[in-house]
Amino acid sequence: MLSVVTFLPLLACAVLPFLPRTVPDRACVWLWIATATADLALVTVVWAGYEPHGGMQYEQRASWIPSAGVGYHVGVDGLSLPLVALTCLLFLAVAVHSLRERRRVRPYVCLFLFLQSVSVGLFVALDLILFFVFFDLSIVGMFFVIAGWGHGERARAAALRFFLYTFTGSLALLLGFIGLYLAADPHTFDIVDLTRANPLAGRGPYAGLVLLAVGVGLAVKTPTVPFHTWLPPAHTDAPATGSAILAGVLLKMGTYGFVRIAMPLLPGSWRHYALVVVVVGAVSVVYGALVALAQTNFKRMIAYTSVNHMGYIVLAVGAAGTLAGTDARARSLAVTGAVTQMVSHGLITGALFLLSGVLHDRGRTYEMDAYSGLAAHTPRFAAVTAVAAFAGLGIPGFSGFVAEFQIFAGSLASQAVATALSVTGILITAALFLIALRRVFLGAARLPDTVPAGRVRDLRTTEALSTVPLLAVALVIGVAPRGLLDVIEPAGRTLTGLVAR
Repeated sequence: MLSVVTFLPLLACAVLPFLPRTVPDRACVWLWIATATADLALVTVVWAGYEPHGGMQYEQRASWIPSAGVGYHVGVDGLSLPLVALTCLLFLAVAVHSLRERRRVRPYVCLFLFLQSVSVGLFVALDLILFFVFFDLSIVGMFFVIAGWGHGERARAAALRFFLYTFTGSLALLLGFIGLYLAADPHTFDIVDLTRANPLAGRGPYAGLVLLAVGVGLAVKTPTVPFHTWLPPAHTDAPATGSAILAGVLLKMGTYGFVRIAMPLLPGSWRHYALVVVVVGAVSVVYGALVALAQTNFKRMIAYTSVNHMGYIVLAVGAAGTLAGTDARARSLAVTGAVTQMVSHGLITGALFLLSGVLHDRGRTYEMDAYSGLAAHTPRFAAVTAVAAFAGLGIPGFSGFVAEFQIFAGSLASQAVATALSVTGILITAALFLIALRRVFLGAARLPDTVPAGRVRDLRTTEALSTVPLLAVALVIGVAPRGLLDVIEPAGRTLTGLVAR
């Protein structure tokens, strides 16, 4: 089943170039929508059959490169299943949003179908080399999306910067994987087998160097301070759909790597350097929020809030590695909050980036000072953006509140100072979103010179259908989180038990 979910979009991608040229571009997008819908339906079936206390499920194994200890091994547990579902939902939303795309539609659709396959593949991968292959392929796919459909020459420069940064990080990650492989006896890249064997227990400096390589590779992808500098230009100059996938899915590959690889495979080193992880997380939270507050570009502001929100996740996984002054329940709560935050950030920030695309479509600029009083002309757009902004700042009733509450509650006992500093990130985020809403939507009406007076259009049906459902799911999780937490919590407890070994 998981192989079908993973490779169905890739199959559609392979078929698309062979369709006759007489097939209209809009039909290609509808093929993408149908494929994404089928994939989401299959994930729903997987979710319905998933047993939360059953550990790793739906596993499939096949020999791939046996002489090197590499195999095709996939499966899902409570850490990965929510991210697979998020991936399929977000790609469906982006497909619907793309119904108005007119530039080189066929390769555009192919790239996103390719990205969906490699994204799902990474979250179900249970072999380090398989994980690495999907990790690298996601970089290649997003490079072409940014360079080919971004905003002019700056987009090509941003795409190159994105590729060089993240590819360098992936090389560090590969070095760490080879270090794990060499330490195992027998040599293997299988994540389940490595978790069981704990081959680097008591290996001191060697284990620390392996964690450094893996940690740097994942931190670049997340990204955390100081590896974040590729992110703002990549987001600002990418198409809105590319930004939504980059923030909603690709950044989660970094944070997911921490809970799937770094923590369970290197538990002793993770505990030893947990304070470093916590400091990086807290700095990312505060720095990301402060720099976002200073932005005048709406999309760039959202990009920096991603650094802020990813910082909460890093804080939580660092706190989960701190045994002193806490108990297993608090550490499990921090892990559960981290995974919930991954899902929440994907939903809310994905919607915000799609809405930033609506803003650019109307005025051809992301600069907030070019707009004022837009609510008078576009009340539906203003309402949906306001809901997304309030969801992003973590008010009760949305998924962000559930995630951040768990992160703070789970981190406070062992890392009180870092957690208290991180709470200020919520205040700064609230200020920056309220200021942005006031600038763009309230006050005297003012539009960019590129917009004819009185001719700005409100939210279209396709734009509403791509953003409102994401916010609706965030609302459902915020009001009734039990359905998601019942899946994540048992896997979170298992992970904290592995870290405490």
